[in-house]
Amino acid sequence: MSVMKITKDNFEQEVIACAGTVLLDFYADWCGPCRMVAPVLEEIAREDAGLKVCKINVDEEPELAMRFQVSSIPLLVVMKDGEVFGKSLGAKPKHAILAMLP
Repeated sequence: MSVMKITKDNFEQEVIACAGTVLLDFYADWCGPCRMVAPVLEEIAREDAGLKVCKINVDEEPELAMRFQVSSIPLLVVMKDGEVFGKSLGAKPKHAILAMLP
């Protein structure tokens, strides 16, 4: 599965209503650490068909950034059945990201 772009318009349907695990990446195009994490997330998305990996651009979606109290990026948020399961701030290697997942 590829990484999906999330906006305020599709957030409820794609994230909250999703029965299963969703990995959200709050990022910005200008953010160096965000660009470092992006290929790792693409790889995780390709390898785990049961995991939905989504990106939220904080510059384009300030409402979602405020909802999740994003104060620094990249911020990874794991959602399980519509609820926050865990958060991690900053660029992480693949094994650390996988360790966050239920």
